[in-house]
Amino acid sequence: MKTKTNRSQIQKLAIGAIMTALVVVLQLVGSTIRLGPFSISLVLIPIVIGAAMSGIGIGSWLGLVFGVVVLLSGDASAFLALSVPGAIITCIVKGVACGAAAGLVYKLLEKKNRYLAVIVAAIVCPIVNTGVFLLCSRIFFFEAIKEWGLSAGYENVVAYMFLGLVGGNFLVELASNIVLSPIVVRILNAVLKRKDTVE
Repeated sequence: MKTKTNRSQIQKLAIGAIMTALVVVLQLVGSTIRLGPFSISLVLIPIVIGAAMSGIGIGSWLGLVFGVVVLLSGDASAFLALSVPGAIITCIVKGVACGAAAGLVYKLLEKKNRYLAVIVAAIVCPIVNTGVFLLCSRIFFFEAIKEWGLSAGYENVVAYMFLGLVGGNFLVELASNIVLSPIVVRILNAVLKRKDTVE
């Protein structure tokens, strides 16, 4: 029994390490691909995979890594110029929250239907990521965002936040997560089948 538990823990840590490396690489690559003012987050699928395969803790860890890499890569430079604490809180909280939410949703739905669990987790992840970003933007950067909106031709700051600031990125991230969900399910099924065979 203890051997199975140890093997399971090692497997979770190994998956976490692999997904951590993927998150770092994909965020650095993704920071060069821009749609609107921000780069597209390519890291959400590895976060969903890690959260689904290794649990909420690994999902939260991967989200934390995502947030830290965003800060270090210069992707948050516009916000760091406005408020260093605000930018740090925004990046870290949105990353951890999207990873934890993906893991929680997957865990709640996994026993009913693994395919459904992955799809819902893959949808929830970008929604939480973007939602927390918008909330933190309202708290920390609202006056600057108002000015950005006016200079972009938006008289309504809320319209700018949803359409100009995050709209395109969110739709691309959501669509890519949904499209890649079947691949995630195949990976999960292969790993779980192999795990059952070994045990």
